[in-house]
Amino acid sequence: MQLIQYETVSGQRRVGVVDADRVSTIADTATVRELALAAIAAGHGLAAEAEARGMADGLDSLSELLAAGRVLPPLDHEDPAHCLITGTGLTHTGSADTRNAMHEAGQAKSDEHKLTDSMKVFNWGLEGGRPAPGQAGVQPEWFYKGDGRIVARPGGEIPAPDFGKDLGEEPEIAGLYVIADDGTPWRVGYALGNEASDHVTERENYLYLAHSKLRYCSFGPILLTGELPQSVEGTSRIRRNGAVLWEKPFLSGEAHMCHTLENLEYHHFKYRQFLGAGDVHVHFFGTATLSFADNISTRAGDVFEIESPIFGAPLRNTVGAARRSLAPGAVRVLD
Repeated sequence: MQLIQYETVSGQRRVGVVDADRVSTIADTATVRELALAAIAAGHGLAAEAEARGMADGLDSLSELLAAGRVLPPLDHEDPAHCLITGTGLTHTGSADTRNAMHEAGQAKSDEHKLTDSMKVFNWGLEGGRPAPGQAGVQPEWFYKGDGRIVARPGGEIPAPDFGKDLGEEPEIAGLYVIADDGTPWRVGYALGNEASDHVTERENYLYLAHSKLRYCSFGPILLTGELPQSVEGTSRIRRNGAVLWEKPFLSGEAHMCHTLENLEYHHFKYRQFLGAGDVHVHFFGTATLSFADNISTRAGDVFEIESPIFGAPLRNTVGAARRSLAPGAVRVLD
């Protein structure tokens, strides 16, 4: 099943079931989070909960909703501080090359025979990232991006801070989760994601990875329920002034990863601070494809476009103008 969240012309929130370009609205349902928590409480799935609620009259067009800018991220929280955005890196079998090249650039000649820390973590994943079901494997690289305030809606702008040195796309699949009242994490589904990052800052030193990830991102427009196929194929591109500036295929799914999704989920939700009842989590699973690796530098007005047939509609976002950040010395002292 494919779900979206959207706004009516008058600004009221709705949840829709997508079939090609047709959107059927679930009756009396304002958010996917509400739908998911009700399904968990009732002891059945999302499809059964949607069927129990029934469909409202009339159909909408997904393409028209997207064109009007009325489609929301497919899972969120009414209090954005309770929507946590995180991710894992070096998870895909082709993902280490670009990262390793970044870190080798700062490595001394005498150390050329040594593995970079990135390659060490990647190799650990190859060796121990796919444990038997129910077992814990090696932990992946992990990072924090922010909360719900840094999520751009599908079709919206992804701004960069004025101190940023790069804003590059990262085409990924994101897992979308809610936490039940008893603290159990439930995966609601998956979405296409653009885990935009500052790769120039990261290249300066791998210890700056944490800084490079604190950027806006986007995911959606479709939430895909159920299990993810073993292999997911898609295309990532950048358009400038209407023309394709860069384009490349990407592969995801466990067939192309050195970690199982179960292992990535375990190493995120093993931390009890991530098990707050009612909270929403968006967790990016990593990528192996970056335009930065091909020396692409984006600028305001460029359009990111990420698509995959199993997710239906593509995720599009525009690079926004730089946003002014807090000035040095702006922190006040409260006597």
